[in-house]
Amino acid sequence: MTTSIAENIQAVRERMAQAARRAGRDPDQVLLVGASKMNGAEACRAAIAAGIDALGENRVQEMTGKLAERAYDGAPLHFIGHLQRNKVRQVVGRVSLIQSAGSLALLEEIDRQAEKLALVQDVLLEVNVGGEESKSGFPPGELAPAAEKARTFSHVRVLGLMTIPPIQQEIHGNFSYFEKVARMYVDINRNLYDNSFKFLSMGMSDDFEDAIAAGATMVRVGSAIFGHRQY
Repeated sequence: MTTSIAENIQAVRERMAQAARRAGRDPDQVLLVGASKMNGAEACRAAIAAGIDALGENRVQEMTGKLAERAYDGAPLHFIGHLQRNKVRQVVGRVSLIQSAGSLALLEEIDRQAEKLALVQDVLLEVNVGGEESKSGFPPGELAPAAEKARTFSHVRVLGLMTIPPIQQEIHGNFSYFEKVARMYVDINRNLYDNSFKFLSMGMSDDFEDAIAAGATMVRVGSAIFGHRQY
């Protein structure tokens, strides 16, 4: 018997709440983003009906198609995948949060497109915490200077950090990475952003409980909500 999206969301929220309480945190401090890649408009609507906090898309073309179907009506939409500079104009102003701002060149393009639309685009700075060549994001050693530079963009507002740690085989293998990014979040928030940060986005279906234990305020969950993707 397969479970429904609503049942999956309830189960994930229960696990989130337990993880938060074990860490001495308020479960209401952690938001649930449904990573809806390769799931259709009906799945998005089911997640929204079940009370998902936001939906997150990885691919611009898929996001654009589902926007035309009004798949996201009723919930904030985040862009959570790798964003190419030549596709920024298709995303800015259409999502409430770009979680994957991982280079100064990308931030500059987001700022340029947002200025054209006379708006301020909210973003998270993506941290390549494992220093992986295959992943985008700021290396840890470049994050603070980038965060300082980002303050000079008048049409970009940085609201926190996001990370995707390296794939681990052992249980709890990502916890040290989550702790490292959480420390960066606290330092940059205090020293550069006057404690105005709102979101530390880290943790996915296999490790969101560890992310919450380390301090995540937002988790991005796909397969545990929508089922395993058929590629």
